Amino acid sequence: MNETRRVLIAADKFKGSLTAVQVAERVTAGLRRVVPGLDVEALPVADGGDGTVDAAVAAGFERREIRVAGPLGQEVTAAFALRGDTAVVEMAEASGLQRLPAGVFAPLTASTYGSGELLRAALDAGARTIVFGVGGSATTDGGAGMLSALGARFLDEDGEPVPPGGGGLAELARADMSGLDPRLSTVELVLASDVDNPLTGPKGAPAVYGPQKGASPDDVAALDAALAHFAKVLETAVGPRAAEHAAAPGAGAAGGIGYGALLLGARFRPGIEVMLDVLGFAPALDRAGLVITGEGSLDEQTLHGKAPAGVAAAARAAGKDVVAVCGRLALPEEALHRAGIGRAYPLTSVEPDVAKCIADAGPILERVAERIGQDFLV
Repeated sequence: MNETRRVLIAADKFKGSLTAVQVAERVTAGLRRVVPGLDVEALPVADGGDGTVDAAVAAGFERREIRVAGPLGQEVTAAFALRGDTAVVEMAEASGLQRLPAGVFAPLTASTYGSGELLRAALDAGARTIVFGVGGSATTDGGAGMLSALGARFLDEDGEPVPPGGGGLAELARADMSGLDPRLSTVELVLASDVDNPLTGPKGAPAVYGPQKGASPDDVAALDAALAHFAKVLETAVGPRAAEHAAAPGAGAAGGIGYGALLLGARFRPGIEVMLDVLGFAPALDRAGLVITGEGSLDEQTLHGKAPAGVAAAARAAGKDVVAVCGRLALPEEALHRAGIGRAYPLTSVEPDVAKCIADAGPILERVAERIGQDFLV
């Protein structure tokens, strides 16, 4: 056994079963059953989607909670994370699918207003750098709600505010950006996302992600037309950059809130890269001999900017061994190796019943971690 080998656990959540923090706790428990007293460092990670604030808090950021508008206008308690003058804001905290009542979707009317309120709270807290993690949204409003909360006005022919949500943008006649919070021009805003879609078109936010939010084919067509109209009206208000931003990678992230963030001057970066920087991954990696990453499902999507791929790429570049834990494994060995993952350990390797894996993910993950301990640490 290698007595000095320190293990770094940098895994994302197992969606619907375990948070990233719980994944790290269960893996640690399993490893220490094989190697008592093993030196383990846990750094839960996220890629900008839901769980991003929790990952920042686990890394030492302070959790701040405020009341904001949920996607349907109802008040919800949402959190952001703060350390020094850096804030991590997660749009899903205010405007995510998890904020909708069970079984309820509102593709045409859900609003990102609460996300704008979260950004404003981060400014009020003194943030000079804001990492804005977007993903898991209930909304397809192009960020119009968020911009409204920050002082923009979107008016119809009668000079009245248009209705909330992407559907309401069809009635937009004029955009007034003169009231935007002036502090926005003095902060560094980083748009952190694993999605590089443009705002509209066949690869745009409504077409690709609208159906996940309950949008019918007619709704998708209506939302695509409304967002294209939104960008056109904004061209009149702010000039040609409105059209450039609509076509830019990341504009279509989280129902187009990426577009709203780009209008505010945000810089788009892959979510996992930003979060690894913010969480202090590089020094933790230096200290590690073995890296364990993972998420609920290791599949094709994992390879396109999800947390385990980002962790594995950085670890491989540093010459570290990487293994992954997951609920379900849907990648062939060659794809794992190309991503920098030496071996993957799905829960189904110790419990073939998928329903049991979901219900008892914690104890089963501990048994998986014992296997990793036997294979790599003994």
